[in-house]
Amino acid sequence: MSSGLEIERKFLVHKNMDWKSQAYNVSHVRQGYFAAINTVRIRIRDTKGYLTIKGKSVDGGLSRYEFEKEITLEEAEQLLQLCEKGIIDKHRYLVKSGKHTFEIDEFHGENEGLVMAEVELESLTEPFEKPNFIGMEVTGDPRFYNRQMRNYPFTAWKETLPAEYR
Repeated sequence: MSSGLEIERKFLVHKNMDWKSQAYNVSHVRQGYFAAINTVRIRIRDTKGYLTIKGKSVDGGLSRYEFEKEITLEEAEQLLQLCEKGIIDKHRYLVKSGKHTFEIDEFHGENEGLVMAEVELESLTEPFEKPNFIGMEVTGDPRFYNRQMRNYPFTAWKETLPAEYR
C-alpha cells in the first residue's frame, strides 16, 4: 500500500524516435473508473490488481494526494466490470534517465496513437534529465488525463496536435 503526495510531469513522446529500445520493463495496463467524480479507479497491471484513490490537484496538475492498495487479480477483474464506460488500455514502458524513471504509456483502442511520458519527482522544483524523445509538456492539460480520455478519446481530437505527436 502506498499513499502520499504524488508530484509528476507529463510529456508527449516524439513519434519518429526509437524509445522502445531504451525500455528495461514493459507491462500491459487496463484501468477503469467507478464514479463520475473520477477519483476512484481500478487498475490491472499484467497479473496484479490495484485500487487507487486520487485527490484533486491544487497546483495546475503537478501534484495531488494518492492512495493505492494492491488487490487480487480476481477482485480487480470483477471490479473492472463495474466501472463506467471507457476502459483505458495501454502498454507501459519504463525508461531510465539519470536518477529518474520515465513511465511511457502507449495507448490502444480509442486512444490509439497517443504516446505519453510521465516522470515522478520529489519536489515541484526538482531538476531532471529529459531523454531526447521527450517532447511537448502537457502537465495540467486535462485532455491527457486517463479519466478524460475515457470520455473524450485521443482519436477524436488528435488532429489538434502537431504531426510529430499523432
